[in-house]
Amino acid sequence: MKQFNGNRLKNARLYRGLTVEELAEKIEVSKQTVSQYENDKIAPTFEKILSLSGELQFPYEYFIQPDSFKVKSGSTYFRSLLKTNKKYRIEQSVKMEHLAVIYFFLKDYIEFPELNLPKNEKYASPTEAGQILREFWGLEEEPISDMIRVLEENGIIATMFRTSTDDIDAFSQLIEVDGRDIFLVALSKNKDTAVRTHFDVAHELGHIMLHEWSEDVESLTREQFKEREKEANEFAAAFLLPETPFRRDVSVYSNNLEYYIQLKKKWKVSIAAMLYRSCDLGLITQNQYQYMIRIMQKKNWRKNEPFDNILKTAKPSLLSDAIEVLLVNNVFTPSEFMKELSKEGLAMNGSEVEMLLDLPEDILKPRQADMGKIVSLKTDLSVLDG
Repeated sequence: MKQFNGNRLKNARLYRGLTVEELAEKIEVSKQTVSQYENDKIAPTFEKILSLSGELQFPYEYFIQPDSFKVKSGSTYFRSLLKTNKKYRIEQSVKMEHLAVIYFFLKDYIEFPELNLPKNEKYASPTEAGQILREFWGLEEEPISDMIRVLEENGIIATMFRTSTDDIDAFSQLIEVDGRDIFLVALSKNKDTAVRTHFDVAHELGHIMLHEWSEDVESLTREQFKEREKEANEFAAAFLLPETPFRRDVSVYSNNLEYYIQLKKKWKVSIAAMLYRSCDLGLITQNQYQYMIRIMQKKNWRKNEPFDNILKTAKPSLLSDAIEVLLVNNVFTPSEFMKELSKEGLAMNGSEVEMLLDLPEDILKPRQADMGKIVSLKTDLSVLDG
């Protein structure tokens, strides 16, 4: 017999970024009552479940399903950890847990790339780690035109969606579902220039390569967290701008800001990041670096650099490709896909899955054709010959 699942209510509330008190006000009960619902001390009436369903935008079945899968989140690295409200961070983390469950559901039908990272490597520096990974992935010394595709080809899942606050720009997360691990990189559509996306992805890749995923990032001191961020930035710079070819390019006009604009088109990395890398490699002095940064500030380039609105990069496609393969090959209709997902223990609205997986709008919307035709062609049409 199905019964109310308080843990599902808690997940749905956190998914929507609501406090217990805020949800209580929306459904017109006390916060103590909501707490009792979540802890399975009391069960809401069916009418109240429908109210919860409407406010939290989950099908009512979501709240009466047992937890048929065990989800465990490891660390989550938010670039904006020090300035983002914790409830927004929890909201995004819970959303990624739902995405992970959908990914492993898809994995029963789709051959995804397996995680492809160097094993048991110890790196002398973040720069060395960036160099080793480029070699391991066979990227040689060419600029990376599509950082997201490189990530997906090597078994790391990427998604991109709008966040409820501009303070969150990118984060990475390790999630375990029924004993199976997955690394996720989430990118905000709120800030999605090509060069920023490339650096954000490389930065999160740095965390995956360099840092301990069993520790609680929230318990790090401010200084410890800043050091982790510095290391991830160093990794990203070395990974995106390999020393030998970048040194060769920059040495031509290393202290000419206009020249870096042209290099930006080639390397798809921001001018600011290239200046930092040039200084780190000793191609320009600290004084030259600071001078050019001041020029950028006067030109208002710190927020909007030249070519930011022209350079393009691809969006995540691994998960949308998986859905398309299932639909095009008639493994599922949109309705059947959502029903099968629900049978596996995750009842959600199609529009919500579209948002999580960054799918084309309405691709999972039920179609009239899903219902089948009442009439059909006769098998013998010879009567029409005369």
